[in-house]
Amino acid sequence: MKKIEAIIQPSRFDSVKDALHEIGIDGMTVTEVRGHGRQKGHTEVYRGNEYTVDLLPKIKIEMVIPDKLSDAVIQAILKTARTGKIGDGKVFVYPVEEAIRIRNEERGETAL
Repeated sequence: MKKIEAIIQPSRFDSVKDALHEIGIDGMTVTEVRGHGRQKGHTEVYRGNEYTVDLLPKIKIEMVIPDKLSDAVIQAILKTARTGKIGDGKVFVYPVEEAIRIRNEERGETAL
């Protein structure tokens, strides 16, 4: 099993979610987060005053999936989250040793 974390632009979330649903991914955890990478934020003007926004809004998607789906999930995220501009985000892939459903103690991929 693999855990996939994707940090993406909020505007791309619906298309990523739809693409994941099409390949059979039903469960995911979605969190609104703030952060920055190399772009280091941007400058805005509000009521005549200039200020720097250094933590930009992002969406973090987390899911644990069977190994056989990992390539399809990663490609779906890359294809639908890409705008070609700086700040598109990142995808992280981690190995998962065990998954246990609390309700009935199912283990492994059946618990997903």
